[in-house]
Amino acid sequence: MPKMGIWLQIMDMATPPHDWLHHLQDEADAAYLYRELAGLELNPDKAKIYDQLAKVEDRHVQVWVKVLKESGFEPTVPKPGWRPRIMAMLARRFGPGFLLPSLLEEEGREVKNYLLLYQQSSEGPAATAALTLARDSKQHATHLATMAGRGAEPWHKTEAGGFLRNVVYGFNDGLTANFGLVAGMLGAQGGIASAGHAVVVAGLAGAMADALSMGSSGYLAAKSEREVFEHEIAMEKEEIRLMPELEQEELSLIYQAKGIPEAQADTLAASVMADPVRALEEKVREELKIGEASASPMREALITGVATLIGALIPVAPLLISTAPWAIWTSFAIAMASHFLVGAARSLFTGRGIFRSGIDMFVVGLGVAAVGYWVGEWLVKRL
Repeated sequence: MPKMGIWLQIMDMATPPHDWLHHLQDEADAAYLYRELAGLELNPDKAKIYDQLAKVEDRHVQVWVKVLKESGFEPTVPKPGWRPRIMAMLARRFGPGFLLPSLLEEEGREVKNYLLLYQQSSEGPAATAALTLARDSKQHATHLATMAGRGAEPWHKTEAGGFLRNVVYGFNDGLTANFGLVAGMLGAQGGIASAGHAVVVAGLAGAMADALSMGSSGYLAAKSEREVFEHEIAMEKEEIRLMPELEQEELSLIYQAKGIPEAQADTLAASVMADPVRALEEKVREELKIGEASASPMREALITGVATLIGALIPVAPLLISTAPWAIWTSFAIAMASHFLVGAARSLFTGRGIFRSGIDMFVVGLGVAAVGYWVGEWLVKRL
């Protein structure tokens, strides 16, 4: 077929051959890399697995060559790209195990990409190839996950927040941001002795703005999290429909990891997989670790917004009584003490020591106040 005809066909096809060539290159790269790892691996059992994976990837290369030929193209098997060559160099330096996490993620991405390609190409050679390769990539991920000591199906990403985390971080954001704003207004007013109602107004306006900003961020984050969960559950449902035998095998492995004997685990997995609804519920709970209910976006917005508002009002509260120097120094003292306490609370999530985390936030608060005051004073002099 003339070159112009090929490009016209590329423009007319639902799935551009550019994507097919990309998959062809990926499979050739994977075959090369697995073969290199097989030669480097000292453990004969693992070396055998790498060699088997390389042979499967060779078959994947031929699958794409066939798809392209059936579509009127004359492809050639590509040479390994620079990325697998660099990865092979790293494996020679640090050992094959160094690459396992990257390989696991790569197989996971292939499962997602091939499932997407299958959904987009409901018929034809590309659809058949995509489903076959998704199955193989899924098996590869299972083998690699076992070698890496990790759970299978790394392509599912599910992370959840928490009530306490939202409270602490919302409080921290409101406190620090509004403390800097109040300090900046004090600098702009000419110092503590010259503070007026403008400081109070700015502090109250800043508190409301911070609360609304963080509340909306909490809403969007929770909404995005819910959409991620729905996407992952939908993908799991599709995998159960398309690859029930592999899902059953994974479910059996999950049960075995809990101490259930292999024969009993196989029987239990088969029983669960017989009911697609029950199978999805079990896989979502055991594999994706998604609970019954996810956070409500409005609830997250309310929690984060209120926590931010409370934190933001701390530097302003004494000034609502008076703008005299004693009130300003009280505001400063309470705000600094609050910075230390919120820093100590953050240690629940960071794993650092309570005192060290508290001191870190104390220093941050002091720095924010100093910079805010200086900027406010500088702007008034320059404007």
